[in-house]
Amino acid sequence: MELAKKNSLLVPTRKKKLRKDILYENIAGWLFLSLNLIGYIVFKLIPIILSLIFSFCDWNLVSGLKGIKFIGLKNYIDLWTDSVFIKSLVNTIVYAAVTVPCSVFLALILAVVLNDKIFCKSLVRLGFYLPNIASMVAISVVWSILYMPTFGPINMFLTSIGIENPPGWLSSSQWALISIIIMSVWQAVGYNAVILLAGLQSVPGTLYESAEIDGAGPIRKFFQITIPMLSPTLFFVTVISIIGSFQVFTQVNVMTQGGPGTSTSVLVYYIYKAAFTYNKIGYANAIGWVLFVLVFIFTALQWKFSNKDSHVN
Repeated sequence: MELAKKNSLLVPTRKKKLRKDILYENIAGWLFLSLNLIGYIVFKLIPIILSLIFSFCDWNLVSGLKGIKFIGLKNYIDLWTDSVFIKSLVNTIVYAAVTVPCSVFLALILAVVLNDKIFCKSLVRLGFYLPNIASMVAISVVWSILYMPTFGPINMFLTSIGIENPPGWLSSSQWALISIIIMSVWQAVGYNAVILLAGLQSVPGTLYESAEIDGAGPIRKFFQITIPMLSPTLFFVTVISIIGSFQVFTQVNVMTQGGPGTSTSVLVYYIYKAAFTYNKIGYANAIGWVLFVLVFIFTALQWKFSNKDSHVN
């Protein structure tokens, strides 16, 4: 009887101690997360909210905070009558539409080659990956020298093989965007290839052995085994390539400054010009939100078609 009474007194004490331990664990967990959470709120969430608010305002940076005037949708309406914005939007879409498929396709071919037995495989992988870890400013400067119309190595080589009128590259409004696309594809292929190579190495070798027994050739194995098994990795690479292509800035800023004319002006570069050259902070934020919607739409479409293909398979 006394033992039962003693146990009945201990149960509330244990429950109270358990609740206190859980409380301390929760407090410790929130304390560990607090720095990251505060950093996210201060450096990401608040700027995003302010950017959305400023996109509905007219604000010249020189006038200070007192110069902020709410103008509603005027910035968004003015965008579609701005020839520079339209040109920048078209250039951005063209850049993404060419760069992403080319870089992913070439990276896939490169990953398949590197996955096979080749001489000095690790060294070759490192060589292709190096452009991704190099400074984009340095890469842009080097390619600007390569693209020099008169004394550039590329045009000197083209002239040596009999091409009398080689392209003007960065000095030509017809070739400037193509020049930046070529350089960007070269820079992105190595990174994409390394990711795809990791995906290829997770494909079971027994699948290829079974296919060979059934008489499948390299092309059939590529399309019926490699591509389906690599689809999640391909989706990831495609999405990050799309997002990165819409954020192109450094190449344009270093190599052409949006020129000749507006032939290489892209959305991120125009955001920079609108904000820090023309001091139109509200207008620049409106362009930024159009860019966000554009990236969201392309990513959502890619996600939808990827899921549809996976259901079909």
